[in-house]
Amino acid sequence: MDLLTWLFVGLGAGVLAALIVGGVGLFGDMIVGILGAFASGLLFRELDVAPPFAGLAGVIFTAGIGSVVLLTLLHLVAGRRSPTS
Repeated sequence: MDLLTWLFVGLGAGVLAALIVGGVGLFGDMIVGILGAFASGLLFRELDVAPPFAGLAGVIFTAGIGSVVLLTLLHLVAGRRSPTS
């Protein structure tokens, strides 16, 4: 799939991941979705793992996994920060 497809799917995946995990704001969710989509796409390719679906469905699946994982990690890191007074 081309870069533009990953971009738009990542936007949607970020918003959907926010519904599953809890969001950080609409713009932040979209950015996390795009980053998660690209990261999971690269990781799947490097590990030579194929998504269970072909075509656009596979891209959506891969982007969704990456977005949920990245948003979860973001919540874990943000939750461990101590408040500064």
